[in-house]
Amino acid sequence: MIGGIEVKVCGLTRSEDAKAAALAGADFLGFIFYPKSPRGLSLEQFEALMPQLPDLPKVAVTVAPGEALVDSLEALGFEYFQIHYPSNTGSLAREWSDRLTPSKLWLAPKIGPNDSLDEVSLQYADTWLMDAYRKDAYGGTGETGDWVSFREISEKYPEKLWTLAGGLGPGNVADAVRRTGAERVDLNSGVEISPGIKDRNKLFQVKEALEKFNSGDF
Repeated sequence: MIGGIEVKVCGLTRSEDAKAAALAGADFLGFIFYPKSPRGLSLEQFEALMPQLPDLPKVAVTVAPGEALVDSLEALGFEYFQIHYPSNTGSLAREWSDRLTPSKLWLAPKIGPNDSLDEVSLQYADTWLMDAYRKDAYGGTGETGDWVSFREISEKYPEKLWTLAGGLGPGNVADAVRRTGAERVDLNSGVEISPGIKDRNKLFQVKEALEKFNSGDF
């Protein structure tokens, strides 16, 4: 936790970046298993990386995974499962919830500008991630999300754990927390040198920004 805010560093591909994230105060380490992502890992690549990783909770990030992939990720010992999916396939949320349990499931529906969150699905996961929308991508775009909508939905359902994602980095993370009331943030493209390669300096600059915000100096 940094400055009272839980932090997940996502899109990790190297052990040195995972260690830097841990030193900067990250609470969760995220690894992407989606072939279309420039930060995507194969199961074999992650398995080789595992022995070198810090002892922090790990989150497997996927897009509408099938049973075989979920089986494989469970076998690798992931504590949490962040699933991105089109908002019009919300019926799958119940299947993932039944399989993984709401406490382990982080749901990240892709909500377009003319869509709204399927609030019936809230029962299926304890944690929800709101990312920036882009028609041709699932996260990692570097674009900021809809902070107004995030604040509205998180205040409406405070019993859920809401994670703010989308282009967060040293220059905007404190402002994002101030404007949204987010208690958990997801860092990815905003702390990178290039896709999948994290910038140690930016990670520690985020730490400094959140600590400064928490102390009231923002």
